[in-house]
Amino acid sequence: MTRNRSAGWGMGALPRIVRGEGSYLYDAAGRRYLDGSGGPAAFSIGHGNREVNAAIAAQLERVACGYRYLFSSEPLEELTSLLLSLCGPEFGHVLYSGSGSEAVESALKVALQYWDARGLAGKKHFIARERSYHGNTLGALSVSGFLERRRPFEGSLLDASFVSAANAYRPPRALAGAALSEALADELEKKIEALGAERVAAFIFEPVVGAAGGAVPAPEGYARAVHAVCARHGVLVIADEVMCGSGRCGTWRALEQDGIVPDIMAVGKGLAGGYIPLAATIVRRELGDAIVARQGAILTGHTYSGHTTACAAALAVQRIIQREALVRRVRERGTVLLAELQAALGRFRQVGDVRGRGYLIGIEFVRDRATREPLPPERAFSQALGQRAFADGLIIYPCAGNVGGAAGDTVIVAPPYNASEGELAELVERLTRAIERTLAGG
Repeated sequence: MTRNRSAGWGMGALPRIVRGEGSYLYDAAGRRYLDGSGGPAAFSIGHGNREVNAAIAAQLERVACGYRYLFSSEPLEELTSLLLSLCGPEFGHVLYSGSGSEAVESALKVALQYWDARGLAGKKHFIARERSYHGNTLGALSVSGFLERRRPFEGSLLDASFVSAANAYRPPRALAGAALSEALADELEKKIEALGAERVAAFIFEPVVGAAGGAVPAPEGYARAVHAVCARHGVLVIADEVMCGSGRCGTWRALEQDGIVPDIMAVGKGLAGGYIPLAATIVRRELGDAIVARQGAILTGHTYSGHTTACAAALAVQRIIQREALVRRVRERGTVLLAELQAALGRFRQVGDVRGRGYLIGIEFVRDRATREPLPPERAFSQALGQRAFADGLIIYPCAGNVGGAAGDTVIVAPPYNASEGELAELVERLTRAIERTLAGG
């Protein structure tokens, strides 16, 4: 059996996947894996869904793809209408791409083109946060505060500025509550003023930080505070909801829970549920209209943007999510799942924090729970835990480097929205056992 090598989590030779069914995956050796993280929080309705597969097959029977400069299509038009209805009346334009990185790249380009269309071409600079990850294209990586992923490309990245991470578990100056959000918003305002608002195009952030932090929700009031700062200074707000959006946090827009509407947002992963790659950049109506009125079109896209069959797959996924009220289930059951994980893992003194929203939950491991000192980086605990869980038939998402870019160990739990009660119980049980065995060195 030919086996690929892993480029990521130190897994060595990878098993060959042969089948997926619901919340489970099966390899060529007959081993079964519970998908406790939706891969990288992507598989929103599980695997092998017959309705989605039928929609894909039916579209392929008609035509696989109509080139975007020559044709529209029914799946594209219906998906666009659905997304705009889900996001709210403030939005009026949807730009499709093949990955979350491309969706973020398009968001940056939309911001730049908007200011150019407004006659403010000097607004070229972006502000982002430390311990953030927005994608692996050079533009998206440029606004990512993720040292280990940036390092090989330094010198070729866009010039961007960074402000502190918004992490209530590891706050600057031990601040908490409203004081933390106010201090972070004040830091952003000072950064804009130092750069000059006439130079700043946009501030980009993840409402819930994914891989760079281990499912870190913004503190209460933070999003409203930074949104107000940006509005005062004429700076656009870009929400990167590639991982945390599309219902993953219990509302279709993650920022809906924070009471704000961004100027531009990027979605991906759960949009088409992993059936065919698809992402989208969703733009406020007045921004897109200004660009089109002045310059004729929004200048971003690729050969396969709005791929007809990919749109058909996403439309089927989103219809299932709507019909089965899965976003509401994620919101309601996510609170219970978080409490179940906190109760099950509280006995481990190395578990420092269990946090998240909906079905995007992070667990952070520490050497000392009182001081929150991280585990030694050389121990590579999150990677070891990911390997141990995988060997035991559970897929989770290990993350490292959330403390200073080198130390810090977290794992993400992000099950399919339609995981059964039995599957969620199995997830908690298998994860608890994997942590116990990894801590014991077994």
